[in-house]
Amino acid sequence: MCCILWCLLARTHLEKRFLFSMGSFSWLNKIKIKNKKIQEICAHLSKLGLQSKDLPVGLLSRLQSLERLDLSKNRLQEFPKNLKLPRLKYLDLSDNQMEDVTGLESLGGLEELKMEDNLYITVSDNYKMMTLLPKLRIYNGKDISTTANHVRYVYTDNLRTRIIAVWEHNFSLPDPITADKMSMLETDFVNAACQQVKFGPSSVSNFTKWRVSSLCDEHVCVLSPSEVNFFIPLAKDLCVKLIPCAFFVIQNVTTPSKRKTRALGRDDSIRLIPHKRICADLPASRAADSPHKAGLRMKPQEKTMTSSPRKHPSTPTRELAEAEMPKRGSRAQQNQEEGAVRGTELPTIQNHHKTQVTKSVCPLPFCLSFAHVQPVSLKPHHILQCHSKQDSSEDLSTQLWACAFQPLPDSTDCSNRKYKVPGEEFFSLAWTTILMSRGGRASAQHCSILAAGGKRGMVKLIHPRNNMAYGEFRASRKAVSVLRFNPDQGNILYTGSYDNKIVMWDIGGVDSQYNFKVLQLLVLEVGATPLNICLPPASPSMHLLAACEDGLHYYNTQPGTNSGTKRTKDMEITFPIYKKEDKDHDYHTIDGMSFLTDDIVASKNFMHGRIYLWSWSRTKAQRPGKNRMVCAVILAELQWANTEVPYLTLNTCPNHAYIVCGDDKGQLWTYHITDLHTGTPIQPTEVLEWPAPLKKGLGRLEGPSINNITMDPELHYLVALTDKNMVVVWKRAELS
Repeated sequence: MCCILWCLLARTHLEKRFLFSMGSFSWLNKIKIKNKKIQEICAHLSKLGLQSKDLPVGLLSRLQSLERLDLSKNRLQEFPKNLKLPRLKYLDLSDNQMEDVTGLESLGGLEELKMEDNLYITVSDNYKMMTLLPKLRIYNGKDISTTANHVRYVYTDNLRTRIIAVWEHNFSLPDPITADKMSMLETDFVNAACQQVKFGPSSVSNFTKWRVSSLCDEHVCVLSPSEVNFFIPLAKDLCVKLIPCAFFVIQNVTTPSKRKTRALGRDDSIRLIPHKRICADLPASRAADSPHKAGLRMKPQEKTMTSSPRKHPSTPTRELAEAEMPKRGSRAQQNQEEGAVRGTELPTIQNHHKTQVTKSVCPLPFCLSFAHVQPVSLKPHHILQCHSKQDSSEDLSTQLWACAFQPLPDSTDCSNRKYKVPGEEFFSLAWTTILMSRGGRASAQHCSILAAGGKRGMVKLIHPRNNMAYGEFRASRKAVSVLRFNPDQGNILYTGSYDNKIVMWDIGGVDSQYNFKVLQLLVLEVGATPLNICLPPASPSMHLLAACEDGLHYYNTQPGTNSGTKRTKDMEITFPIYKKEDKDHDYHTIDGMSFLTDDIVASKNFMHGRIYLWSWSRTKAQRPGKNRMVCAVILAELQWANTEVPYLTLNTCPNHAYIVCGDDKGQLWTYHITDLHTGTPIQPTEVLEWPAPLKKGLGRLEGPSINNITMDPELHYLVALTDKNMVVVWKRAELS
């Protein structure tokens, strides 16, 4: 299948015909070339639904006489790098999805540019364009010559002066000069300059760091001898690519903590390789031996928090960061609490009621589908310090509580971002997708939104892709403990808080000016603090499971009922371990819960060294008595650690039938579920040992408590959060 592209070559006045075997580039036959006395050549490629991959650099570079190019109303996220169009003077990229402007650098002769209706273009991006395009005069129909010259010369000269001062005060060329030494020197110099050089308003801090990085490269090259030209320039974003989607971490920012921390251990070993324990050798857990938990169990009144924090205006405030965000996936992928803000990498951490047991068997189709699938092998990939106080590498006390992978396809590469609120401690976060209107006749676009809540009872709404914390609303007068979005209705948010309530909200969408409206729809009365909220995958708009400090409760959230705006629990689900309770042992706290399939639920009871797998549909089908209690239909029990530490949250990866739960020694207990049975507890498929990283001056660090775990849908990566300010990223072995 061939199509014809008409273009005028740079050195001829004749139209020539080129034939191409196109395949994916069938849009080329729609190109329109206008000849105005052979002086101006125009290409109109508007409204073709083009993405960046649809622009072949090799073919387009042959349009050497092209002077005007219209790519408006497409789906471009970036302009192709290294596209040479020497005579191009006018470019229209309006009404696209542009988020990276560095590809425009090759268009040195560009004089006029249109970028209207690109939601993700920031003030910093505008400054970058003025720097990359030395002849740019007209931007979105306005003359920017004065501003552009200020950025190109005055702003740059001020940065260069400060960069030279950093070099002269702290650095010098190595002796002897080698490639390795020069590469290390440039890396250290760029890092130091980006931290120390401060200039201009905060709204362009992203541009400042980007410009400082490039000027540092130039400065080192000027100082280097002519024969030294073989070191690799440092990547401008200073970011190690990890995964095709971002992950975010929420942490305690200040001293008050959910649980006491243990002293750090010391060892002279320098190994970071974990040791894997064979599951058959694990001892059986004895719940009866569990110590009294009264002193460890969290009570709302025991937490240190402000009950009436200062209110902030809900008008959007722009928080610029250092890189770009990562993309979004299917609904099945969104049902988990999935991403984290990347932080400072630590290569080896050198600075760096009584009930009856109901027995059952597992639904066979699920078991058989994974019966012949081999377990994955995970290896430690990175250890990160994400939220150090005062950016100090010595901070090993900040506790990390929640992480989530940004859903596809709105993620691209892992990025380095941090969002802080003075006096706030974030305990939970959740991703969703809402509609963002663009005004006029432009159609609304879907955008990924991150919600975060914590000690102050406020929920922050963040648009990371555009570096925008655009609003907030008060969810409670007490701390927010958990957030969960409805995967079928992205505007529906559930918030659980320490006032023993779960509230259902409609956060709506946003317009191009980030105006939004939040409505309270429903209040669910809970008997204690909700620790986890699960929405059954098959009916997330009708049912809700709340794992609380006093047990597991079921609520009917179906709209249109006559229950009003306040509802109490429809049912409480009990577990066999309740029979062993006495005055010293209370097993009602459900501190971990997640759906493995549409029907199978994994949950754990605090101080019980087992994880229950039970059937949601068969449990719900039972008729509760007058006390509204039903027994969970247990399918199997998983052997787990015998510990008295609360809030060690488990998670599941349905696509690979995996359950993972950490313990208080830094270990990860992994279960590849291919068969279910009652009776003997199922042993873990593998226990991943704590990598035992080294900290300068402290030796080997003991394994901390694993507060939370998340996995990407394909189990390429596993991220574990600890109470020692360390994030451990595990990677599937065959991907390393």
